[in-house]
Amino acid sequence: MTNLIKCMLPKNRKPKRNEIEQCGRYLEQEIAIIRPEFLIPMGYHATKYIFSLYGNKDNIPTESIGKLFYLKGIKIYPIPHPSSVLYNASMMQPMKQMFNKIHAFMSECKWYPVCPMKRFYEQGKLDKKWIETYCKGDWESCVRYQMEETGQPHPDNMLPDGRLDNTL
Repeated sequence: MTNLIKCMLPKNRKPKRNEIEQCGRYLEQEIAIIRPEFLIPMGYHATKYIFSLYGNKDNIPTESIGKLFYLKGIKIYPIPHPSSVLYNASMMQPMKQMFNKIHAFMSECKWYPVCPMKRFYEQGKLDKKWIETYCKGDWESCVRYQMEETGQPHPDNMLPDGRLDNTL
């Protein structure tokens, strides 16, 4: 879990481009040394910088906050900057939910050992991003997991996001 800017800026202003570039080099060195399994950028600027390193160089999807991504072999979970709660009290509950979700990322889905997604991945029919994003990541958001938990039947070729893949 990190922030891009390593110091307090005067009057809590937004970072300037040269400050982002300066601090970005330190962030890249930290990542190279630690080699984390997850990156949790806090705030817009950290998220934009991390996405530029691992995939989307042009823009950040507005729906990216609080969503797990698997880019270039690393899981990225952008969250709002914690200071947002100071300026907007309504952010407290969503922020708590996002922080609580991090705990789920530390273990795989309980259904994974018997899930067809595991078999499809081992057979080379399913991209690793599905396994890392859902089965070993945000399994609470997996449609298959939710259906298993409620005893609802579902086809084996249903992807974790609920779409059917007839090639499986």
